[in-house]
Amino acid sequence: MKLQSAIQFASAAVALAALIVIGPSAIAADSIDPAADAKAFQKYFTDKFPRLELKDFVNGPYSMNEDMRRQWQEKEEFPPYEFSLEAGKEMFSTPFRNGKTYADCFPNGGIGIRQDYPYFDGKEGKVVTLELALNRCREANGEAPISYVKDDMAALTAYMAFTSRGKPFDIKIPNDPRALEAFEDGKRYFYTRRGQLNFSCASCHVQNPGERIRAEILAPALGILNAMPIYRSEWGGMGTISRRFVTCNIQTRGVPLEPQSDEYRNLEYYLSYVSNGLPISGPGARP
Repeated sequence: MKLQSAIQFASAAVALAALIVIGPSAIAADSIDPAADAKAFQKYFTDKFPRLELKDFVNGPYSMNEDMRRQWQEKEEFPPYEFSLEAGKEMFSTPFRNGKTYADCFPNGGIGIRQDYPYFDGKEGKVVTLELALNRCREANGEAPISYVKDDMAALTAYMAFTSRGKPFDIKIPNDPRALEAFEDGKRYFYTRRGQLNFSCASCHVQNPGERIRAEILAPALGILNAMPIYRSEWGGMGTISRRFVTCNIQTRGVPLEPQSDEYRNLEYYLSYVSNGLPISGPGARP
């Protein structure tokens, strides 16, 4: 009974938080206003944690707990993601069988561009994430796609994120009804309750950041993707944004979607856009 009451309370609180953060723009398509949503979203968190500077939110739980922050700073001297970062750098520069490299697929040779992903492709009418773009690059050059959740993909995105460290997210939403709907769809997914626990993404990352679930301190949704990909102790290795989304669904006893499904890409579009202006800090590490 206590668990059921806690879930009901959290769900109700999240519904209220969602109304505060997203306002009436979710009611009608013609009133979708991503800029207003992002402003309200960031204000919600800065009001909730007035002692934190905006840029500190990218540090997740380490910005919430002084002891954890000290431990993290010590760990960063020999970060657990370093091996993956080095592997990603080597992969990025190693030619495909046709002689081309990943650099041939991206603006600026793929260096310092993480902050521009995901973006909305007007020709395709869909959101393109960095993970998706990397596999499309491989396929365009005659190579097989790689797993979206860990290993090589985590290494590649770790290296590309590292080359963008300190650059603020600069996600664009063009004045295109399809782009606006993709943003809105990502927002709906973020606030929709699902799974046996009847939790939404916002249950943990809007209503309860800084609180503990067992031994874990919950991260705020603001800036949560800026540190990706991440090394997690519970994984014993690196994971991509796709892996994090899948894991969250499993942890709420929901049914995970296929990595890089439309829903997950739209969710990434939404979370990245509302964190515009916050710096890229990836690759990162979490408990």
